[in-house]
Amino acid sequence: MLIGELSRRTGVSARSLRYYEAQGLLTVRRAANGYRAYGPDAALTVAKIRTLLRAGLSTEVIREVLPCVRGGQPGFDWCAELREILAGELAAMDERLEELRRSRGALAGLLTEG
Repeated sequence: MLIGELSRRTGVSARSLRYYEAQGLLTVRRAANGYRAYGPDAALTVAKIRTLLRAGLSTEVIREVLPCVRGGQPGFDWCAELREILAGELAAMDERLEELRRSRGALAGLLTEG
């Protein structure tokens, strides 16, 4: 399928699809005319990418875990490596949230002093 059709099927812009390709998340081949030609599983791959992006994962992490994500929407069949990576990402996210809470507290303190 061509990029326009994949965009319509998934609701993802052609620009984003090209970005996913550039990041190594989406496989594409070139037709004889030079157009991008996506395989039949591309829409499912895009859905998985979008789910992982909504979970706050970077494209670097998604590139690492995407081969381990099997199955379709709405549930995935997780492998052990994926669970470990996602648990690490969750711990890092919790740490960033705590840092933000501390920074917010310090900023709020500055505002009450003045």
